[in-house]
Amino acid sequence: MSIPDKIVCEVRENANNKDNAGTLTPQILAYMYEAKLFKLFVPKDLEGLMLPLPEALRVFERAAWIDGSFGWLVTIGSGGGFFSATLPPEVSPLLFGHAKAVVAGSGHPNGIARRVEGGYEVSGQWKYCSGSTYASLFTANGRIEGEPGTEPEIRSFAFLPEQVTVIPDWNSFGLKATESHSISVKKAFVPTERTFNIMSVPHYDDPIFRYPFLPFAQTSFTAVCLGICRHFLEEARSFAALRQEEWTQTRPLRIAALLHILEEQEAYFEAAASRFYETVERTWADFVSSGQLPEQDEREVGRCSQEAASVSLSCAHAIFPQLGMAALMEDSLINRIWRDLHTVTQHSVLVPEAYFIRE
Repeated sequence: MSIPDKIVCEVRENANNKDNAGTLTPQILAYMYEAKLFKLFVPKDLEGLMLPLPEALRVFERAAWIDGSFGWLVTIGSGGGFFSATLPPEVSPLLFGHAKAVVAGSGHPNGIARRVEGGYEVSGQWKYCSGSTYASLFTANGRIEGEPGTEPEIRSFAFLPEQVTVIPDWNSFGLKATESHSISVKKAFVPTERTFNIMSVPHYDDPIFRYPFLPFAQTSFTAVCLGICRHFLEEARSFAALRQEEWTQTRPLRIAALLHILEEQEAYFEAAASRFYETVERTWADFVSSGQLPEQDEREVGRCSQEAASVSLSCAHAIFPQLGMAALMEDSLINRIWRDLHTVTQHSVLVPEAYFIRE
């Protein structure tokens, strides 16, 4: 699916507008609803698009190429469609069937739930809930109080907006317009039919609902990295074109080095992106055919995702020092893209386990 040039311009103009810093305009949000950008993985029975994973990843990359925050919100919002197949079938149409359905939430089990008649009473606080200010549904995990000395059961809960307090604490140096704030609930009643287990058998047949969650997250976030890096490379190329005449006269070695590194890193990036999509498309086709993703394929998808994310970051690292002092200014476009890229690649699923120190 394509995103109109008019929207590309509007999103980028909004990102450059300091008065709108940290938010999407109502017009941009209206387009996202109309184009069903939050419903890429919602079944067509619920007015979703239900795209195959490889096709959705291209949408994520394109959206992130437009702007990092925009791409992240499309990706995270779409990921919430997973829950349309795990919530009870009588509830899913009510929560996902309308045009403005979009989920924000967290997978960390930071809540405490107590069984009560008809459901659960839940209290807790969760960080990094992207899209928190316009979500129509919040999902979060909590531990259910049980017998002392027993391992508590972890369950997922779906909260309505009126049950949730949004805590405006997202203060990252990148992806500023994702509104990834914390949320809290206090003694919120959640009926049993609005609880679920992400590992349960899905009640829709679409392949994405059987796809393992870790490679789903890894591939989705990698697509965002690729889109942001592609934008960075284009802006670096534009920067070089603007400086070429002046620097050829005053800094010939500097412009020669920048152009050489750009060409080198563009090739490096395209090779990694091609490997990523080839791996995802091949293993996805096998998965759809066989109904399962072998452990070997899951590891391969994880490796190529982490490699592509790492290459995206290393390309920016190689080029950034050649751009001069102007690139250090936080109000410059290339600086914002650089910060967005660093923010996405900080996600733990994109960091190889070998980088973690084991106790």
